[in-house]
Amino acid sequence: MQRIRLVALLGTALAVIAGSTMAATTANSAPPPPLRHLEPGGQPKLVEKLPVNVVLVGYQAGQVDPRQLRAGLPSSSRPVVRSRLSYGVTEELGLTYQYDYRVTTTSKLYQDRFFAQLSKLARPAALTKFQQDYNAQNGNVRTIDKSVAIDAPTVERWLANNPPPGIDTTRNTVFLINWFGRADFKYHVYTKTNEPDPDTGYNFGTQRDSRKIVAWGGTTAKDEEDGLGRTRRVWFHDLSAGPDASSGSWNVDDADLDGDDEADYRIPVAWEYTAGGFRAPSELTGDLVKLVRYVALDLLFTSSPLYPVELPPSTPSETVNLDSNTYEGWPGVDASTDYIDKKLVVSEISELAWRNKFSYDSQDLPYTGDAKRCYELLLVNQSCYPELGYPAFANLFLQNRKELARTQDDQGKVDYELPIFNYAVPPELDVPALGFADDNYEDGTQSYVFNFLNESVITSGYGLTTTIIHETGHHLGLSHPHDGYDSTSGVDFGPSGATYFAWLGDYSNTMMSYIDLNWDFSQFDRDNMDRFQTAARNEAANDLAARALAAPRAERAHDELRRADLLLGLAKNALARHDYSAAYALASQTYSVVEEGAKQAGVDVDAYIDDTRKATAAERNRAKSHPSGALVDTLEPGGPRSLP
Repeated sequence: MQRIRLVALLGTALAVIAGSTMAATTANSAPPPPLRHLEPGGQPKLVEKLPVNVVLVGYQAGQVDPRQLRAGLPSSSRPVVRSRLSYGVTEELGLTYQYDYRVTTTSKLYQDRFFAQLSKLARPAALTKFQQDYNAQNGNVRTIDKSVAIDAPTVERWLANNPPPGIDTTRNTVFLINWFGRADFKYHVYTKTNEPDPDTGYNFGTQRDSRKIVAWGGTTAKDEEDGLGRTRRVWFHDLSAGPDASSGSWNVDDADLDGDDEADYRIPVAWEYTAGGFRAPSELTGDLVKLVRYVALDLLFTSSPLYPVELPPSTPSETVNLDSNTYEGWPGVDASTDYIDKKLVVSEISELAWRNKFSYDSQDLPYTGDAKRCYELLLVNQSCYPELGYPAFANLFLQNRKELARTQDDQGKVDYELPIFNYAVPPELDVPALGFADDNYEDGTQSYVFNFLNESVITSGYGLTTTIIHETGHHLGLSHPHDGYDSTSGVDFGPSGATYFAWLGDYSNTMMSYIDLNWDFSQFDRDNMDRFQTAARNEAANDLAARALAAPRAERAHDELRRADLLLGLAKNALARHDYSAAYALASQTYSVVEEGAKQAGVDVDAYIDDTRKATAAERNRAKSHPSGALVDTLEPGGPRSLP
């Protein structure tokens, strides 16, 4: 929705609400107003009946059972705050998605058109390293003799604008593609090559075979490189593409791909579903169920947030300062100037959290004293404050918490200062990761963002800009598109073992992936963030409404609570019609009206907000084991970000 439409919608809504409350009784003896939507002191009750299209393109008769595919998918899901799970807390958002599936098998005419388009887009290309590695396997069914490359964003655009009859691609749509078996089939991979790293100019899409992909989607309408022009919600997976690196489909010999002594479940290429192949043909439908359930639904369309999206404090923050602090420890290098594009950071973050007003400031800090000591002890897994009982991984958190006052220079000017710490270290020192968005080691609330730079990071193609955007995305609540929560089973999962194939979620147009082909947040990211924020504002309004009703002059808030209740009803209606930006805006207005009423009732709202800030900043000594994997963005030999 364009912003001018949103302003008009809010204006109309408030006019209706004002008219409905003119005659409201505010006598001191008035009972609490009846509320249909606000739940004072309770959790939101937001429900979205969500259309999901599953479109089969190129699968031959008998290969896939559409009824079995539909029956294997969950009927609903409820996202949770994933960081809380490591502390034994299942915190739901108050959102329920009720899935409304439409499984469609495309006609021969449609398939002929689509595969003719693929042939037209195909460009001769050398076999990737991973196609060659597949050829060298003992258990491979076929040998790939030659291959072509196809531009992934162009295919996404074609599918978005040319759906089969009855399919609305403004709603979440999965295209499951199989070219293999047709006379015009070509071995192929997909590519995206038009977004080099903004700091180094390194083009992962052209220079690394590990970035040749088998799926793509999630591009926004106004993406600077590949914008679709209109909002679409498309993700495609091509079973006949590859084999690829990340999902492990190139390896048909080894059960364990990541060295953890556990068999890793992967979705192989189409021709491996055969007698004597990697997987029996009868298992194809079940694998497509896994792909739609765990990847499309759990990781892309309806993901769970990594962290609480309301940010510390728990009351809504409108103005946010990206407080960037760089430990300049690399002699002769000015990392904060040479490897941070401040405008790009603010631009990309602002597109995700569009109702917040972001500012950016930076300062350089000396790489000396405790900063140097705690960093270098982290590299050898030793705590720099052993008396506190925290794990070594908490070194940087503890050191920067102790010295936080020197960096917090916008107190009272903004609602929230988002602490970012960058470490530019000498070439001889390792980095523990590209970056990580840490928690508070108390209850899973986000704390600080850490990013790292040395000579090996630069050589690998990265500066600091994209890592800052990625890690700030985590801090604001976004998960990776390769790890998430499955509501049906109640399991938080990542790309290993039974769900190794979750790496396929990285093949989407999101800054939160590990494939480094773009620096934007996807349409799925934006949809989810708007939903998350709608729930967060609803919950904050509920909490403050309870305080207002318990205040000495509660009756003075009754008019505002009635107005807020109507506004929240409009927000729920907007969510029901999938207008996420309007739902978020209306939920924000709901909170503002409740806040106004709470003040009239005698609630010291400023003190309430200040108390929540102090509570989140309080010194804590209850050390917890740091949850590994989901928060730490590694740069490891053989890892997903360092494949050749």
